[in-house]
Amino acid sequence: MLNNPAKINTKAALLTGGFFNGILFERSCYSSIFTDIYFMMRYLAILFLLLSVSVQAQFGQMHCGYDFTSYVVLDVHEAGKTENIKNLRITVVDSLGRDVINANNAYSFKNANKPLEFYLNYRIGDDNKRLAEGATAQKERWFFPFAKDNYLLSVANTFPADRFSIKVEDIDGDENGGKYKTVTIPLYSYNMYVLCSNESQQATVKFGRKMNKPVDIVLERETP
Repeated sequence: MLNNPAKINTKAALLTGGFFNGILFERSCYSSIFTDIYFMMRYLAILFLLLSVSVQAQFGQMHCGYDFTSYVVLDVHEAGKTENIKNLRITVVDSLGRDVINANNAYSFKNANKPLEFYLNYRIGDDNKRLAEGATAQKERWFFPFAKDNYLLSVANTFPADRFSIKVEDIDGDENGGKYKTVTIPLYSYNMYVLCSNESQQATVKFGRKMNKPVDIVLERETP
């Protein structure tokens, strides 16, 4: 008995259609898998990028040499002159003129339980050690580059500068070029050098151009 050509064609069409549908279904599955892999890789790449930025930011903050520390820098000179006057006693005082004591490092991480007293910046040589007075070195430089030939004091970032003043006294008579009058000037928060980048940016936004500049103090000679 001969097969009906119409039935044969119908079966062939069904088989062919099923075959192609199977291929399309298989491609659809593969396409779905590749899409999932693509989005997963994209997600992982974004996550890796965010983690890298976060780690770099934390690394930079952790390795700032001036973390939690600020400096007050003083340029003390005579009117019309630029040279700093040496051998002065400069202290932080309260509203009654008394020396402020760094009790249990409350105001500075250095010199606990001693008066907050400024000192002159100094030069270091090739071996990173302090140079003796008058000595020179091939690669000499200031130990605190930002302070140059000025007086400075290290304080904690939380130091309440607005509550205190600076007292400048000439204690060596004429040895530093003359006997100068004692002066007391108010201290402000913007007088503090903030050197770590993030904290410095925040301080600059708050105080503007007043930040990170020496306090200019002009002394007068005592009349004979």
